[in-house]
This record gives sequence, structure tokens and C-alpha cells, in this order.
Amino acid sequence: MTVSIKVSDMTCDHCKMTIEKAVNEVLQVRNVTVDLDNHLVNIEGDIAVDQIVQAIKDAGYTPSDVLPID
Repeated sequence: MTVSIKVSDMTCDHCKMTIEKAVNEVLQVRNVTVDLDNHLVNIEGDIAVDQIVQAIKDAGYTPSDVLPID
């Protein structure tokens, strides 16, 4: 499964690295890419979306829309 999560308050490379690290620590995540221009975090894996959302919140950011890709 692939999902895309909108994170409007991510604005710089430090934000990108922080979110990538937090999401990569969630079990079953295979790949994380961050699109700073569109404020999107794209995640691939056999994942529970609520765990990803919580990891982003725990990193200090505000996830909003979750858009399933697959």
C-alpha cells in the first residue's frame, strides 16, 4: 500500500529529515519520500496509517489529509 499524507507545517530540509526518520521507525515501512514543495509525505509498505500519523505528530508536525495511492 502507498499513502500520501499532507503535512502543511513542514517547510525545510530539517523538517524533511525529521519526518523521514520518524516514519522510517514505524514497522513495515519500506520507503518514505518527502515532497517539500507540495507538503506531502509519501509512504510505501504494509502500514497502519494511524501509526504513521502518530509518528508524524510525535515528531512535532501536524498531518492532515491522508490520500491513499494504491
